Amino acid sequence: MLFNSYGFILLYLPVVLLGFFQLARFSHRYAAAWLAAASLFFYGYWNPAYIGLLLGSIACNYAFGTWIAKAQVSGQLQVENVRRKKHLLIFAIAANLSLLAYYKYANFFVGSLNPLLGTDWNLAHIILPLGISFFTFTQIAFLVDTYQGKVKEYNFVHYMLFVTYFPHLIAGPILHHKEMMPQFSKPTTYRFNTENLSVGLTIFVIGLFKKVVIADGIAYYVPTVFDASAAGVQLTLIEAWGGALCYTLQLYFDFSGYSDMAIGLSRMFGILLPLNFHSPYQSVNIIEFWRRWHITLSRFLRDYLYIPLGGNRKSRAHRYVNLMTTMLLGGLWHGAGWTFVVWGGLHGVFLVINHGWHSLRKALGQNPKAPLSRPAHALAVLLTFLAVTLAWVFFRAADLHTATAMTQTMLGFNGVTLPDNWFTRFPEIHSWFDRHGLFAPSNGLATSGMINWLWILLLVVWFAPNTQTIMQSFKPALDVPPAQATLLRWRANFLSALLIWGLAFFALINLSQQSTFLYFQF
Repeated sequence: MLFNSYGFILLYLPVVLLGFFQLARFSHRYAAAWLAAASLFFYGYWNPAYIGLLLGSIACNYAFGTWIAKAQVSGQLQVENVRRKKHLLIFAIAANLSLLAYYKYANFFVGSLNPLLGTDWNLAHIILPLGISFFTFTQIAFLVDTYQGKVKEYNFVHYMLFVTYFPHLIAGPILHHKEMMPQFSKPTTYRFNTENLSVGLTIFVIGLFKKVVIADGIAYYVPTVFDASAAGVQLTLIEAWGGALCYTLQLYFDFSGYSDMAIGLSRMFGILLPLNFHSPYQSVNIIEFWRRWHITLSRFLRDYLYIPLGGNRKSRAHRYVNLMTTMLLGGLWHGAGWTFVVWGGLHGVFLVINHGWHSLRKALGQNPKAPLSRPAHALAVLLTFLAVTLAWVFFRAADLHTATAMTQTMLGFNGVTLPDNWFTRFPEIHSWFDRHGLFAPSNGLATSGMINWLWILLLVVWFAPNTQTIMQSFKPALDVPPAQATLLRWRANFLSALLIWGLAFFALINLSQQSTFLYFQF
C-alpha cells in the first residue's frame, strides 16, 4: 500500500486513526495492539507471504534482546555474563545480517562469482521483501542498545509496534528504541489532539505534493537520458547534465516527500519521528551533506559501524580507511549492484578529501568550521552539489557501462557542445555557435520543459525554506535544528488552511498516475 494512493488516504488512514483513538478510551494496550496489527496489514498488503518473515524477525530479536538484558553483570559471574552477553549479541546480529544477505545479496554475489570462477551457479529468483533493510537495521540498533544498557522497557506489544509502525516501516527513518518506546508509554499519546491532527495533516500534504506533483513530474525526463547509452544514442553535454540533474531533483523531492509524509502521519497519532531529511543540497561540503541526507542512516552507520571500526581514534590513515569501509558498505546497503558500490566509494573518496582539507586548514592555523563569506559559501554549495549529482549517476544507472558513458560525457570527454536546436530563434547567435563547432546533433532530450523544471526546482532547493522551517512553531519532529524565521511559517488560520487544501487538491487529482517511492527498492 502506498501513502500516495486513494485507498490509503481515503480508507486505510481514517479507519486506523478512528480505531486507535476509540480503543485508547478503554485500553492503551489495545490501542497499541490495534496500531501494530494495522501496520502488519499495511505491510502485508504488498505481499502477505512476507508477514511471517517480519513476525519471525520480530519474535527472534525480541527474544535475543530479553536474553541479553537478563545476562546482567554482577558478583562472581561478571566475566561469564559479559562473555555471554557478547556472544548473544554477535549471534543475533549475524542472524539478522544473514537474513538480509540471503534476500538482498545472494543473487548478486552468485552472479558476480560466476564469471570469476567460470561456474554456472544459479539460485531461484528471490523476491526482495519490502523494507527488509530498514526493519533489520532498526532491530540491530535495538540489540546493540540493549547490550549497552540503554533499553529500559521490554513490553512486547510496544516492541512489535516499534518495529512495524507503518509510517517508518518501508523506507525509514531508522528508529532508536530509546526515542520511540517512551512515546508509546505516554498517556498523552493515546488522547486525540486537534493540533496533532492539523499539524500532521499539513506536513503530510506538503510531502504528498512534493512526491506526486514535483518528483513524479520531473521524473518524465529521466529514463530517456539514462536509457540512451543502451539504445546506442550519444548524448550531448547538456543532455547528460540535464538528465543527471533531473534525477538529482526527482530523488530529492521523492525522498523529501516520503520523509514529510512519514513525519506527518506519525504526528496525527501524537508520536514524533526523528528528522531524516534537512535540505541536503544546501550543504557546503560532503560531511554536512551526510548530516542532512538520510540522517538516521548516517547516524546508524556512524554509531554501529564507523565508531566500532575505530572511528577517528587512531591514525589519520586508519580514519580514512574506516570512512571508505563505512561508505562502501553504505552503498551496498542501498542496493545489490556494483553501481551502488561505486556510488558509496565515490562518497567515501569525497569524505576523505573533505576531512583531509579540514586537516590541512587546521595545520595552517585556520578554523575549518569558521563561517564562509557569501561568495565562498555559494561556491562551496555549488561544488558539493555537482559532486553529489555526478555520484547520483551511478546510483540511478542500470549498469556500470551506462554510468561510465554518461559521466564521461558530463565531464567533457565527448566534447563540450550544445544541442543544435538551441538558439534557433536567434539566427545570428545560432550561426556564430555553428561556425565555431559548438553544436552537436540534438537527440531532442534537452527540451524547454526540462530546462524550466530544472531552474525552478534548483531555486526551491537552494533558497526556499524546508518543511521543518515552515512548521518550526509546532515541533514537527525529533531533533529539529533551530531555524531562522520565515514569512512562510505555518499558522493555524484560514489562509494557511486554504493554501494546504490547494496543495492537497493538486496532489489528489494527480494520484491516478501514482508511482512507488524510490527508496522502496532499498
